[in-house]
Amino acid sequence: MPVPLPQTFDYLCPPEFGEITRGTRVYAPFGRRHLVGIVTGTRSDSKVPAARLVAVSKVFDDCKPLLNTELMALLDWCGQYYKHAPGEIFSNAIPPALRRAGGALPKPEVQFQLTGKGRERLLEPAGRAKQQFALLELLKKRPVGAVRLMEWSPGWRRIMSIVLEQGWVSEEPTVFTGLCSANGPRLTGEQQQAVDSISADLGRYQCHLLDGITGSGKTEVYMELIREVLESGRQALVLVPEIGLTPQLIRRFSERLGIQPAVYHSGLSDGVRLAAWAAARSGQARLLLGTRSALFMPMSVPGLIIMDESHDSSFKQQDGFRFSARDVAVKRASAIGIPIVLGTATPSLETVYNAGLGKYKWNRLRTRATGASPPALRIEDLRQQPTRGGILLAVIQSIGDTLQRGEQVLVFLNRRGYAPVLLCHECGWHGSCDRCDANLTWHRESRALMCHHCDHRQVVPSLCPDCGADALQGAGAGTQQLEQLLGKQFPETPLYRFDRDQVSRKGAFEDLYEKVRLGGSCILVGTQMLAKGHHFPLVTKVVIVNLDQALYSGDYRALERLGQLMVQVSGRAGREGRAGEVVLQTHHPDHPMLENLFREGYEEFAKELLKDRALAKLPPYSFQAALRAQTHDRNDVVSFLREAHDCFNSDSVSIYGPYPAQMERKSGRVRWYLLVQADVRVSLQSELDVWLPKVRALPSSRRVRWSLDIDPQEF
Repeated sequence: MPVPLPQTFDYLCPPEFGEITRGTRVYAPFGRRHLVGIVTGTRSDSKVPAARLVAVSKVFDDCKPLLNTELMALLDWCGQYYKHAPGEIFSNAIPPALRRAGGALPKPEVQFQLTGKGRERLLEPAGRAKQQFALLELLKKRPVGAVRLMEWSPGWRRIMSIVLEQGWVSEEPTVFTGLCSANGPRLTGEQQQAVDSISADLGRYQCHLLDGITGSGKTEVYMELIREVLESGRQALVLVPEIGLTPQLIRRFSERLGIQPAVYHSGLSDGVRLAAWAAARSGQARLLLGTRSALFMPMSVPGLIIMDESHDSSFKQQDGFRFSARDVAVKRASAIGIPIVLGTATPSLETVYNAGLGKYKWNRLRTRATGASPPALRIEDLRQQPTRGGILLAVIQSIGDTLQRGEQVLVFLNRRGYAPVLLCHECGWHGSCDRCDANLTWHRESRALMCHHCDHRQVVPSLCPDCGADALQGAGAGTQQLEQLLGKQFPETPLYRFDRDQVSRKGAFEDLYEKVRLGGSCILVGTQMLAKGHHFPLVTKVVIVNLDQALYSGDYRALERLGQLMVQVSGRAGREGRAGEVVLQTHHPDHPMLENLFREGYEEFAKELLKDRALAKLPPYSFQAALRAQTHDRNDVVSFLREAHDCFNSDSVSIYGPYPAQMERKSGRVRWYLLVQADVRVSLQSELDVWLPKVRALPSSRRVRWSLDIDPQEF
């Protein structure tokens, strides 16, 4: 049942429903409510007294299992490994529409095909029927299904009903008729070697690390593998870290393979997600594409899983069911006996470690597919030099030189807003969030102070709230300030800002992306959303304004993430034959890890970090779990965690804390945690199984909101 409780529940099965099997979706009373649940098993008796047992009210989906045996086993494993409420795990694995009593599997998907009469209509002028004409143009190349039509226009059904009535379009069941693939660029020797290595394992489990520098053509390797899998009659699942990456992949898959992928992510409507999920379940959809939640899409004929940008932290769920999509994807591939490809230019240290041990096959792509050289690096010392909006004057000059050559410049700053803080020059007052341990970011365009952690917003005061002085000014720079500065400096040059404030509207990112791809000199200003796999052919200069805060962070993963971000951002430069340059501004030009990263490359940088992890006995050389607790009262949180600490008793597993979170107060709640660490994963799991019932029995556990995070990524 979809409730945050650590057990399943026994119900009676009325005889009129016949035998109900594992994976079946049912409707049953739970307290004063009725909820949709998933049957996890049947038996002839129960430990619950017969008088307390109640019957399920309804069985959905014609009394047939909604989830197949493979998915049920995977979800069972997730419950055992992540120690999370099974009802929430199972609920997470089905589309939102099927979590409601009124939700039902759609009828088999149909597609719409242009008729001969419709082709004749296209030879005539559109006239007033412009929408109908546009729909016929869409169907001109190939039949199209509901998912693609919904992307074309939310009101497609009204237009479709007219063209169907006119006989210009016919409706027919969707049948996978094979690929209409087009030839791609000739693969390099490294790409072909990677394709051969991975395709040799089709039909059996093997985890492959596709470790390719930015611009090395990892997507072309994916294309060849997907084509081979689909031609064999099997399905391929492609996972990406961000919704923003799906449009360009949809376009590339459609153009190259002649097939529209079934897309599944939280940005789609419930109806579109349900249609994609059902098409994957029936096998009608052969190519599946989505973000973290798409990992649990059913596959009737699985053939391959690909995880693009596999290092990305977005693949770790940070609330609710806190699973790592990368780890669960490897487990799923292993269980069903298919290969999985972890594609990245900057593999996580855990992945490098496993590849070094031989658990993963390591496929390296070390040259760019276009033959372009890697971008040159120039480190600029920020110390004692004049800047404007955080950018050195010499760097501004070099940006101008690049634009004069008709090329494009990417300026990277991982900080939204106009300035990170608004302060009073007279008394030192600064805007801070009342609900979080964080400063309010000044958003000049909307005249607001905003907290980027809890979304609290307030109007910018005209005078200092403390001393009344007219001396408020921003400290530091954000993307909005860079946009304003560079816009004034280069008024004739188009400038596009990529951050969450600018691209929150549906389709906004795609609109900006297409403007950049049209060519011509322009400036891109943005946050880390620009670093994730996007291809900007004409960008030749990348300016990294400042990443120094990560060099001395208290988070032991900070240097790893810094290296990944710097390499990913740098890789946007010089991808199409023109020489590229990366300018890094820093107050620490002599930092040893920066020198190692840019002198030796990411692989050696990662190996050096692994040496430090080994000395400190940190993951991947140990295994961790964090017991997190939060509430409005610090005393309640600390008291609960101390009692939980006291009831932990193990000779082989260590427990540390309680510690405050790096941001102790967020959204009005105080957050602390205990850290449990073991040298052996099995020992950690077995000790947690003994400990958690004791924690649940503590009276103090009812006064706080707490959860267990296996393999935590943030503190």
